[in-house]
Parts: sequence; structure tokens; C-alpha cells
Amino acid sequence: MDSPGISPGSESNETWECSSQTTKIPSDSSRSDRDRRHSSSASSSSISANRDNSPGSNGRRTRPSVTSIASALSTVREMHGRRTSSQSSLTVPPLPHNSSVTSSLTSEETVVSSKKVLTNFEKVVARDPEIEARRLRKLSRCNSEYLVQKAVYNRLMDWYDTSYSCLQNQFLGLFLKSRRRPDLPSKDELIGLARHYYPARADLKVQVCDFGLGRAEKKEITLGQIEEYWQAKPDWADVRWIHAPLGLGLTHSSVEDIFLHDGQPGRGFENGGSSGWPYLETEVLNMRSHKDFQEMRDVYLILGRLKELDEELDQCSFKNDENSSLQSDISWRASHMAMEANYWNLVSSDMPWQLTEGLAMGIRGPTEGLQPISRQIGQQTLCNHPFYKDCHMVRNIFRCFHRSDGILLTLSPMAGVNFLDQRLAQHLSEPADAIFDNENASAPGYVFSAFADQGTSTWHRRTVEWFLTYLITEVGVTPHAHRQGFNAPDLNLAYQAVINDLKRRRYAPWRKDETVKLVRDYLACVDELTTVKSICQRQVNLFKGMQQDIRKFEQEDNRARKIPDYPQGESMHERVKWALTMVKTRHDTFETLLTEAKQSMEALFQLRSIEQNELAIVSDSQNKAVLIFTGVTIVFLPLSFFTSYYGMNLSTIVDTPRTEGYFWRVCGVAALFIVLVVTLGASRHWLKQIWKSRRSVKHHHNMV
Repeated sequence: MDSPGISPGSESNETWECSSQTTKIPSDSSRSDRDRRHSSSASSSSISANRDNSPGSNGRRTRPSVTSIASALSTVREMHGRRTSSQSSLTVPPLPHNSSVTSSLTSEETVVSSKKVLTNFEKVVARDPEIEARRLRKLSRCNSEYLVQKAVYNRLMDWYDTSYSCLQNQFLGLFLKSRRRPDLPSKDELIGLARHYYPARADLKVQVCDFGLGRAEKKEITLGQIEEYWQAKPDWADVRWIHAPLGLGLTHSSVEDIFLHDGQPGRGFENGGSSGWPYLETEVLNMRSHKDFQEMRDVYLILGRLKELDEELDQCSFKNDENSSLQSDISWRASHMAMEANYWNLVSSDMPWQLTEGLAMGIRGPTEGLQPISRQIGQQTLCNHPFYKDCHMVRNIFRCFHRSDGILLTLSPMAGVNFLDQRLAQHLSEPADAIFDNENASAPGYVFSAFADQGTSTWHRRTVEWFLTYLITEVGVTPHAHRQGFNAPDLNLAYQAVINDLKRRRYAPWRKDETVKLVRDYLACVDELTTVKSICQRQVNLFKGMQQDIRKFEQEDNRARKIPDYPQGESMHERVKWALTMVKTRHDTFETLLTEAKQSMEALFQLRSIEQNELAIVSDSQNKAVLIFTGVTIVFLPLSFFTSYYGMNLSTIVDTPRTEGYFWRVCGVAALFIVLVVTLGASRHWLKQIWKSRRSVKHHHNMV
């Protein structure tokens, strides 16, 4: 089977070729003892290691010696030469259905598996030079555009922040240039800024991935071309996967409906889905840059108020739309839902959900999506951990729709980091358009790269249901640090450190307002842990339902005598079992953390109550001392007044013609005026209430 190589001049189409080496298939009994290439349950790192069970190892799997097979490690140039060779192909001999059972891997099988481990290691350490260069060029182009738009954003914020300045600054601005309000960026600059953070719907980048036997291709298109690509897949492809970055809203609802209308539905996940809706969806946690998240909210809420931009933005929403029915369906759906299909209503679905903002799972209608109302985003307690100081954990819905013709459509605005490693800050700085190409950060990007070399050759069944199961289990268990060998603190460790810090602050010396801040941090931490726990619980229910559906699929295949395409591959049941174990462990961990945080907060209240009681005792003794001092003052104050009053002798003041009567007329009037002003000021609220009550009574009598 000949396959075209990578086109050097293509920026959007990528093709991976398989090496011409023939892979030896181990026996059926050794399948559980070797590392599966695409199994996350077999290894916690993308740099997987081959293992075997020797009789004396007590079940522990040992990693093969890298030095013994170092000669098999090819150079990057040799690897690239094998990939771009037009005569390369992958041959997978059929496995006998009743193979003999062996106790361990043979030496030849161990060498083949070791070469496979090293090939995976090559892929992690040194990516294909042309593919990496293409990704870096795209990243550089996106960063250049970001710097331009960042300058416009800063000018917009300077203008907006000074619009609410005090009268003093406005007056000084008439004379001092430094106090003048900055100019608003031009209309074209503001439109470019809006389209940078919220692309027009027809210009959204959509990923199209095709998988066939020994072959995989990826192409980047726009949403304005999506209908053309879901009509049919290539003849050589077993599965076509289309991923569109759409959140819940009008466009999402229309794309979903048109896709399902253009083909027959696949095998339904009746238990994994909801009642009457046999499609899978899950809620995904991912990391976004706190700064970028804040910028998205600022642009949405500030530019959305500038009505002079609305007409031009509405016109560009579907300017490049080549679909036959998408725009008309959105217009019909908007009128049916009593909504306006304007630019800002369509792009609001791109906004990520904060942890405590509403519910996402189970939402059906396009009107139930998130509508951001506040400009400022809260600081999460997770940011108190040094590793996550620049992060903001958000939620995104991930919905999957599959058809019987082997085409899978996934919709999710998720553009954050799924895999946690020491380069998290670097991954967070990458633009949303480029994150899919980074398999070290993006779970969907990793799924494509996992099958980029061999296509569907290692799939247990070359069906869209198998790929859907692999994809949703890979995405659903994120974020985690497994792929990079736990070189970064996982979420549970980070929250444990945050709770320990809150406990330490309980015993700090008392300071004003410190208790209020501490209680607020506790409440925020409890809210975050509660949300993560509830998401994990829904994922547990999802995977349990999928297990029931997969058992039904297997029974149907057995009755139809459909044997697996690659028995050595990871089955759907094994995949879901691994994912269920992952989310159950996370659920139990966060349930423990939540209980610990609540108990710690209750202990804080008890501690502060004891401190208040002690302060009350001290205050009572102070009040007694003040009472004694007040009594003494009451006795001697009149004596001091009369002695001072009768001791004055104004008649003997030198060089004054004024008498004592004149002194009391002036001082008495001044004292009376001061007492009157102070009395009125102290009772002004009481006087206002009396005045309002009298006016209301008078108004009531007039009405009668």
C-alpha cells in the first residue's frame, strides 16, 4: 500500500507514514504482559516501557535494559527517511484465533517490543523535523498577531479605566496632558481585537483527522467548509474525526443537528448517554492562563457595549461561509428561540466556564449556555500553589456525535492545557489555535499523535465506536500528570498543600480582618473541591453506563461472529475500566480533601469562638476600670468647672475696654451655635426618617 509523504509546502495537511518493518505479533498469553502502545492504563507516562513477568519476580514488571538494545535506536534523519519513503507500509500478520499459551515472551518478541519502546521514545524526544518546524512557524505567526492585538487591548483598557475617573482628574486633564483621557482605538482596530479573541463563526479553525490501516492524515479547515467534509470520508479511511471548537449555543445546536440529519446514527450508547439521547458527553477540566482568561472577559463585556461596532461585526460572522444550510439554520433557530443571531450572542459560547458557574452536563437548548455578566474573575485557591500561580482551572463541555458511516463529530470550546508537566507555563502561553498541535498539552492532540504512525492497525476494532471510546476516556480523565511521568504536582497534591497552608494560617497571631480573609479562602476552597468532586461523580456515572453499552455491543458482535480486527489491541471494555478506575480514585481523593477542608473550617470557627470569649473576659475587666475612672470624673468634673468659672477675673485684664458681659454674649452665642450644629449632625438620620414618614402620610391622605 503506497502512501504519499509529507508535502513540504503544505501548512494545513499532515500525513504520517509507517515504517517498512514488519511487527511480530506476540502470543495471546503474553498480551497482558507487554505494554500496549496506546494504553494509558498500562503506563503512567508517554515514554512507555516494555515489561515482562518472570517466574521469580513476584508479579513485578521489569523495564528492559536500554543499553542492551541501544544500537536499535535510529537517528532522527533515519526515522524521517523511513516516514517519507513512498514504498513504506505496515504489515500486521493475522493472529490465530486459538494460539497456544506460553508462560513468557520469547527472546525475539522481547527484542521487537524493545524496539517498539525505543521508537516511542524517539517520538517523544525528537518529533519529525518538518512537522515540528511547521508547528513552530504557526506558533510564531500566532504570537506575532497576539502582540499586535495585545497593544490594542492595553490602549482599550487605558481608555476604559479612565472613563470612571474622578472630577479632579477630569478638571486637571484640561491643563495637564498626563491627566487627559486616552483616545479610544480606531474602529478597525477594535473589530480586529474582537475577531482575534472571538473569531467569526465561519472562520473558526476545525480539525479533520482520517484514520486508516497504516495511515493517518490531519487537515485544518474552517467552520465555513465543515458540511463538505462530513458528507463522506476517503475510501482508505476507517474513521473520520471532525473536531470543532464550539461551545453550547446557536451555532453548536445547528452544527449538531445538520450533522445528524446528513447520515444515519451509529450504535447508540443508551446507558452512557441520557434518556432518548444515545450520544456521549462529558465535562472536562483544563488549565487556562489567568491573564488570557481575564482579557477574554474584558473584550467581551467592553466591546459588547460599543454599539457602533455591531453592524460590521454582524456582517462578518458568516462572510466566508460556504455551507449550504448552516447560516439559514442558525437564523431559523434564533427566531424559534426568540433570540437574536448577532455576533456577540454567537461568540459567547467560546467563553470558558469557571468552576462555580452553573451546570454544563445535561444542557440541551442553545439558550442555556453561559452568559458572562461580571468582568472580574475570582482568584482561585489553587493559584496559591506556586506551580499553579498563573493558572485558572475552567470547565468545558465535550460532546460527541457519531454516525454509522464512520464519521465522528466532537464539539468543545476547550482550548486549555490537559496534561500537567514542568512546562505548564510554556503551554499556557501558546495561542488557542495552536494548542491542538501540541500533544504534550492537549488531550485531543495527543489522541491523533497516538495513531499518527500506524493508523487503525493497532485498534482492537476499526470502528468509530472504538475510537469514540478511546477519545472520551482520554479526554475525560484529564487534567493529570501521568503522560510526562509525574514531573509536576497533580491536582490532589496541589489542593492538599493549599489546605495545609490554610491550617497553618489558623494559628497565626490575630490581625485585623485576617479572620475574614481566611474564612473567604476556606469557602472558595470548599466550593472548588465540591465542583471537582461533582464532575468526577458524573464521569463515574458516564463510564459505568458505557460499560453496560459495551457489554451489549460485545454480545451483538459475538452473535454476529465478528472477530476483533486486532485481538492484541486494547478493547473498549479495558479502556473504560481503566478510565473508571482513574475517575473513581480522583473522586475519592477529592471527597477526602473536601471533608478535611470542612472540618478544618469548623475548627477555625471553634478556635475563633474561644478567642472571642477570652477577649470578652479581658474587655470586661477593662470596662470595670473605665467605670471607676468615669465615676471619679463625674465627681470632680463639676468642681473643676465651677472653680474655673468663678476663678476668672476679666476686669483686671490689661488694655481692654470690654466688660465681662461682652465676653459672655460672644462666647455664649458661639457655644450655643456649636452645640446646635453638633446635635443636628448627630440626629440627621433620625430627622430624615421623620421627614420621610410625614411626607408618606401626607401623600397617603392626598390619595385618599
